[in-house]
This record gives sequence, C-alpha cells and structure tokens, in this order.
Amino acid sequence: MVRAAPLLLLAALLTGAYAYAQAPLAPAGFIDLPGPKGKRFDYLTIDSTKHYLFATHLGAGLLYVIDLKNNRVVKTISDLPGIEGVEIAPDASKVYTSNWFENKIGVIDLESLKLIKKIPTEAKPDGIAYAAPFHKIYVSDERAKSEAVVDVAKDEITKTLHFDSETGNVRYDPVSRHVLVNLQEKNAIVEIDPATDRELAQYAVGECRGNHGMALDAEHRLAFLVCEDNNRMTVFDLVSHKAIASLPIAEGGDVIAFDPGLHRIYVACYSGVISVFQEGDPKHFRKLADVTIEKKAHSIAIDTSTHKIYVPEQEVNGKPAARIAIYDAVQKSGR
Repeated sequence: MVRAAPLLLLAALLTGAYAYAQAPLAPAGFIDLPGPKGKRFDYLTIDSTKHYLFATHLGAGLLYVIDLKNNRVVKTISDLPGIEGVEIAPDASKVYTSNWFENKIGVIDLESLKLIKKIPTEAKPDGIAYAAPFHKIYVSDERAKSEAVVDVAKDEITKTLHFDSETGNVRYDPVSRHVLVNLQEKNAIVEIDPATDRELAQYAVGECRGNHGMALDAEHRLAFLVCEDNNRMTVFDLVSHKAIASLPIAEGGDVIAFDPGLHRIYVACYSGVISVFQEGDPKHFRKLADVTIEKKAHSIAIDTSTHKIYVPEQEVNGKPAARIAIYDAVQKSGR
C-alpha cells in the first residue's frame, strides 16, 4: 500500500500530461496593449487583406490596430466611448464601430486609420455586420430593439427596423444574401432582405435562451448561437430554419467564432473558458474541451489563414492587464 502512492502519483502526472497534449488549443504568446489595464474588452475582427487585427477596448474607448505579421500595435484610435462592435467595409475602405456610451457609430478611414465621422443611433449599438453586395452596414441597437442600416457611400442611416425584442449579434449570409439578427428576448432569429430592408420571417431557435452571439457556416447552411441564459451552444439549420443540436458551454458565453478550415467552433466564456466544438460530417457536432483561460474574456477572433486564436485579456491571475492572448489550434487527423 505504501509503495502504491508513487505509482498513483505517476499515473496522475501522466494523465495530466496526456490531457494537456490532447487539448485543442495551445498557448502561443501575447500582444501587449498600450491602453489602461483592467478595463473590459469586446469584439475583434480581422482584415485578411492587410493582416490587421482590430480589437475594441470597451472600457477605455479605444480601438487597437494590430499588424499580425509582427504582432505589433500600429495604431490606437481614441474618442470611441464604450466601443463594442467593429466591422470592415473593404470596398469602401472604411471601418465602422458601435460606441455604446455615446450611442453613435464611428466611421474610420481604413488607409489613414483616422476617425472621420460619427453617426447617431438610438440606444446601445452593439453587433455589426457588412452586407458587401448592398454596400450596407447593419448595426444592432440592442436596447432600442432595432437594427440600423447604414449606407457606406453616404455614411448615413437610411432605415431603422424595430422589433419586439432586444437585438443581439447580426450576420450577413452570403449564400441567401440575407441578414440574420438575434432577437435575444424572443429566443428567435429574424431574417432581413437587404435589397429592400424588409423583415422576411422570424424563426424560433429551439431550447436556446437569450441567443446573443452568432457565427455562420454559410457553406453548410448553419448558424451557431450562444445562448447566454442557459449556457448552451445551439446549431441552427438555415434551410429548415430549425435548431438541430444543442451542446453545453461554460458559464458566461458571449462571442462565438467559426473556423471553416478546421470545422471548429469556439465560444469565449467570461468565466475563464473557451468552449471548443468540432463540426462533423454530415452536420454532427461534439464538444472537444473547455479550455481554461483568464477570466472575463468576452471575445475571440480566428485568423483563418493560420488558425490562430486571439483573445483579449483584462486580467492575468486576477490582476489588471491589457493584452491579447494568442493560441494555436492543435490539429488532429480526421473530424
């Protein structure tokens, strides 16, 4: 019995090493940011042409522009109070931000990286999506229960659609050429035709409660939803307009991202976890792991050319911080 203790310890160590080796993400470094430490971050987006990562620092009212070729901050853009969402309109050479604390949409010139205009909205602009063929930016005015439509040629709101629910994240589906918006108080999705900016239909999202985050697998006609009120990740079929799967996530899920190359779904959970799922074939899903990260992480972005994951951190080991953690996707054979 006495001699068994070292064997048990060795077994535990080997089990831990095996679990670490099997983790779907591996730490790959950090990008230090110049803004104040301990302030909340929000959405990220990547310009694949310029290889820029745009990271919003909500609590500081700053937008960081990071060159992913060398992981350096090339510009810090200020005067964006409560900045939440960020989206790129490449053909217009502009970047758009949703600034919660002032209820405005910021317009930034993509070449000079200078703030050139602000557009007033109704209440708490949040998620943003670009419908490129229609040259329109869609902004979820969450607390106004509306969707603001911005003409990127004029930088003016041309229409505001109102609903009987707060609006969550918004995505443009390039296959249907329609816009999808989470109605998080109704546990539904609304479909909008950007050709007319009219509501086409609303669809229930199964057992998902408080659907806020959204990512698309447009090729396989799927939407992935973060259900904030019951800690689930729901898979919604864009053809049948029904939820086809629901899997548990860690507490506090917010932003969700999809890597089409690896067929993986990642959910940033502010309890200190990235919940990772694998999309199988055909349309089967399984959870790979809950990967432990720093707490209070709300957002995540994927560089689909490298499969690297970027997660902003406002604290490290419980102490205030301002940095972006980088993770490599650990690939295995098969799906």
